[in-house]
Amino acid sequence: QVQLVESGGGLVQAGGSLRLSCAASGRTFSSYVMGWFRQAPGKEREFVAAISWPGRSRTYADSVKGRFSISRDNAKNTLYLQMNNLKPEDTAVYYCAGSSEYYSGSTYPWPSEYDYWGQGTQVTVSS
Repeated sequence: QVQLVESGGGLVQAGGSLRLSCAASGRTFSSYVMGWFRQAPGKEREFVAAISWPGRSRTYADSVKGRFSISRDNAKNTLYLQMNNLKPEDTAVYYCAGSSEYYSGSTYPWPSEYDYWGQGTQVTVSS
């Protein structure tokens, strides 16, 4: 069992930066694939980024490549999302998620591949 708690959201102007954190409880955090998703009002939850359990493999949605960076500190049981050059279209509730399952060949872009979710943190980017 893993519990996830996001923090670091807020209001920022376009072009600004934010760093989201996701604190995980449980001793098996280091063995989970972790991801970030976001959901804007009236839209479906969408993939942002994912990172493998040792942290060597990272994938990003095309919309955030070159601007966002996912990382993890397994010693601190914490997942991060560094968001730079934010745009108004990045406005959404951001969720961290953990997957305890192995899906061969997957880069874990689907919400259905994750079994643990945080409560979300709001990110608002003003123009």
